[in-house]
Amino acid sequence: MRDRYRWLREIERLDPVRDHEEIYRISSGLEFPWDYTRALEFALFRTYCVPSISALLAATGEFRDRAQQRYDDTALLMAEIAAHGYDSPRGREALRVINRAHGHYAITNDDMLYVLSTFVFDPIAWVDSYGWRPLHPHEKIAAYHYYHEVGARLGIRDIPDSYDQFKSFKVGYESRCFVFAESNREIGEYTIGLFAAWFPRFLRPAVRLGVRGMLDPPMLRAFGMRPAPAAVGSLGRAGLRARARAVRWLLPPRTASALAVMPGNRTYPGYPHGYRPADLGAPPPPPGIPTHCLRPPRPSSSTSRPDQA
Repeated sequence: MRDRYRWLREIERLDPVRDHEEIYRISSGLEFPWDYTRALEFALFRTYCVPSISALLAATGEFRDRAQQRYDDTALLMAEIAAHGYDSPRGREALRVINRAHGHYAITNDDMLYVLSTFVFDPIAWVDSYGWRPLHPHEKIAAYHYYHEVGARLGIRDIPDSYDQFKSFKVGYESRCFVFAESNREIGEYTIGLFAAWFPRFLRPAVRLGVRGMLDPPMLRAFGMRPAPAAVGSLGRAGLRARARAVRWLLPPRTASALAVMPGNRTYPGYPHGYRPADLGAPPPPPGIPTHCLRPPRPSSSTSRPDQA
């Protein structure tokens, strides 16, 4: 039998604090690339349950007009950072693109911190439920330290000092801030439409129903969506667990990372060939954005970090 656990032994050998980048790279790019992709899709979807986040996205019109491009930009930029390292040339370039895009808007630190927390904990929950093996404790701690460093380079303040404290922040934030708003519904519908558009037309109603079947009650309430029939969610979860068993027993361990190698993305054909991180990202705010959504200009004498320039 092929050695399905070769990368797990490497993860066990590494230190989850000192070697967090390497562990995260193995986990997300070699062990669970499909699962991390799906989990991060749902992590971003989860953030749209927060009215302050969804209202800004609705005001920009980007999800109405360019949902696929915004999806591809986010996926590719985050993959660039993970694949090459947050202090590598390509990683720093990706961070500059993200900071430049966020820098136009009046985003609160708590909202940024919450989005960061979903990148840590939603993939952990997904893989523990639907991965071909549960995550090793080293992978969980490494994910926290990896995103702690990424968050610091994105200018996010007051990142909790431990895995458990950060998880408590996420749970508390959701209990306070997951409330219904029309902008939640709007961005949620655009996102479900994006997911459905990846499939043939005759399958799209089933995909829309299936996505609703995977949403938990707080998300459904925040989006103002009716629950799917219970059998839909049960069938979806059973399918994901069947896939996990097939991966465990039928597929050999990957030898090449899937990170930042996405020729099938729909916006940048053949990526990464012919592209750099600086080619990605949202344009400046379009005319007509409400002024309360925009960040006031900084004094010309202020200085910025290299990754914020």
